[in-house]
Amino acid sequence: QSRLLESGGGLVQPGGSLRLSCSGSVSGLSPDYYAIGWFRQAPGKEREGVSCISYSDKTSYYDAFTSTYSVKGRFTISRDSDKNTVYLQMNDLRPEDAGTYYCAAGNTGDCSASPTFYQLFGQGTQVTVSS
Repeated sequence: QSRLLESGGGLVQPGGSLRLSCSGSVSGLSPDYYAIGWFRQAPGKEREGVSCISYSDKTSYYDAFTSTYSVKGRFTISRDSDKNTVYLQMNDLRPEDAGTYYCAAGNTGDCSASPTFYQLFGQGTQVTVSS
């Protein structure tokens, strides 16, 4: 059984915070056995990498070429193995952070900003940043 489920999205004012969660199983195994990436897709735009935690818990953060505000220093990815859940803590949110956020599992265990590197995506959770 393979399924990832995101939660924690919502409407927040600029400067606010949200914590996204990603849980589920991949081929019957906990997400702990995989690299888990977070991706954002805004309307009319391609899905882009935001952050990733590798199988060995190495973390990575990615900025889109057109980003005004870096996610580095504002977003934190973490893994809770007891709960089989990966979190993305997002602070100081900006309107450009808005979109549908997806978590994805990569079976190599390593991270990449490219969505083609991952084999399983969740259904997504909506993040809206607006005053």
